[in-house]
Amino acid sequence: MYTLFEPGDLLNSPYEALLFDTAKHNFPIRAHWHHSMEIVLMVEGTAIVESDGQTYLLHPGDMAALPPKSIHAIYHSQNNKEHLLYYVVKFDLNRFRENIGYVPQLKSAILQAVEKSDVSFYFTSQELAGFPIYEFVSGCTREAQTMHYGYNMIMYSYLNCILVNMLRIWREKGFTPSYEVSAPSGSSIETITEYIDAHSDQPLKVEQLAMRCNMSYSFFAKQFRQLYGRSCKEYIEYIRVTKTEDMLLFTDYDMTYISQAAGFSDCSHMIKTFRKYKNITPKQFRIQNTKFRRSS
Repeated sequence: MYTLFEPGDLLNSPYEALLFDTAKHNFPIRAHWHHSMEIVLMVEGTAIVESDGQTYLLHPGDMAALPPKSIHAIYHSQNNKEHLLYYVVKFDLNRFRENIGYVPQLKSAILQAVEKSDVSFYFTSQELAGFPIYEFVSGCTREAQTMHYGYNMIMYSYLNCILVNMLRIWREKGFTPSYEVSAPSGSSIETITEYIDAHSDQPLKVEQLAMRCNMSYSFFAKQFRQLYGRSCKEYIEYIRVTKTEDMLLFTDYDMTYISQAAGFSDCSHMIKTFRKYKNITPKQFRIQNTKFRRSS
């Protein structure tokens, strides 16, 4: 079973932070998703970060915020195999509680931003110049590695500062979130994406997924779009296209095998859907990209 899901233990390890060094860690980072929110702050080199169809070119000092359940990957830029150094901070957004006098909740604000196509989760070094982001992120890494007494409280404070500064930048650009109640945490519709990922190589019908969540089709469709910013059908297509892209980049599988493994009915269906999202055929994509994105 081919799945993009990266499991984690958020219950016992709600925070994860490290300084990622391509000389010491496996790279590139292939497409995957998880329940954590992730912050990537570039320190040295230039990298491509892809997240839910958006592509960001990160230079030193730039930051990308990857929302929970976003499908993302990190590569070298072009055919450049330079040494990369960047901070990675992962955390459980559900641990953030509403602070006195602060509305909306941080989690609600982030989820609303995900739904807005004009809200960017990419922050340039110029935009971050007025905030001590480097100190916050490096502080998270230091606390996560030393785990001294009260480290979780300090990390919580650092992460609050990072998220609030993100909201300040968004507000300056015209995005002002309002209080919004999302689906209850742990509800079946919040876990249905794991089922879709694990079974994307099989026929999937929205009506059947709605039944798994004990919801009517219309209510399920409305809730799904509200939570994930796209229809359930579009999400299924996106999962399959992402798996196709990953196999084109990192394997030598032929088109027939890839179409079956990704869950398409046949090669023609795969080509049509892939072109819809990427504006290029799978064969053209492999020729143009594999030579500099495949792991050396």
